[in-house]
Amino acid sequence: MYGKRGARASVAVAGAALLVAGCFGGDGGDKEEDKGSGARISQQPKGSDPFWVNPEGNAAEQVAAYEKSGKKDDAEQIRKIAEQPTAEWLTPESAEQEAKGFTAAAQQADRDAILVLYNIPHRDCGQYSGGGAADGNAYRAFIDKVASGIGDRPTTVILEPDAVLHLVDGCTPDEFHEERYDLLKGAIGKLKSLKNTKVYLDAGNAGWGKPDQIFEPLKWAGVDQADGFSVNVSNFYTTEESIKYGKELSAKVGNKPFVIDTSRNGKGPYTGGKADERWCNPPGRALGESPTTKTADPLVDAYLWVKRPGESDGECKGGPKAGEWWPEYALKLAKASG
Repeated sequence: MYGKRGARASVAVAGAALLVAGCFGGDGGDKEEDKGSGARISQQPKGSDPFWVNPEGNAAEQVAAYEKSGKKDDAEQIRKIAEQPTAEWLTPESAEQEAKGFTAAAQQADRDAILVLYNIPHRDCGQYSGGGAADGNAYRAFIDKVASGIGDRPTTVILEPDAVLHLVDGCTPDEFHEERYDLLKGAIGKLKSLKNTKVYLDAGNAGWGKPDQIFEPLKWAGVDQADGFSVNVSNFYTTEESIKYGKELSAKVGNKPFVIDTSRNGKGPYTGGKADERWCNPPGRALGESPTTKTADPLVDAYLWVKRPGESDGECKGGPKAGEWWPEYALKLAKASG
């Protein structure tokens, strides 16, 4: 009942971000359109959507490829994804370089970067996105590198999807619990010491539906020191369902605000096939609300595209490895969105 996601940011995307950071030049200004991949990708209006659109992302590259091959209609469909800001999932091995590149490029465009940290030890219970840092010390070093890369640039961090949920649902063995709480609390403290960084600790999704069981673990993990929490990351529950779940949870953790991943929730969750695989590359889904800070409830800080639409959940239903770009699936998401 919980979503998985790709564990790594694309190396190509990371490299592109660094190029973008270099190509913007040093004279500042709001550059609304960037040549980037050749797809002419624009930033969204800052007033309603202050987050950075990566003009070198996988979707942007796909737009350029479709245009080059004469597939104009497909290019315009994928542009629905390419021109929305999506989170960057940092690659642990090059986290500092990527954090610096993405946040610098975002700052040059006068926007905020969105980063996902997904490297907790014993991550994802050894499933499609299993792995994570080798131990607690390795994770602390990872957080230090991320913080160094971010510096004082405006950044929103989604911290460790499923990490708290898996402590509650029995997926993570008991012997790792105490350390995980300590690592999450330390990560929040380190990131919040930065001048312009917001941190949202992941809190599962509406399919979990048990705020009574997760609110204390969120407190133990340091949510009181965070800016809030995130819900529906990489999942498909509707925005309405997610707001209901988030508000119930917020009431139990000091009325903390939250953000919702709306990247693929346009038609809600998939109800066919095996129940334990409905989260993985489900057919017939659609893009959800575009990223914005103008939301339906004052407790919701933003709708975000945390999961990058078009990237695989894992090797199921014909998909590639978790986190890899899957153009056919991206096209279906976009077309289903009208």
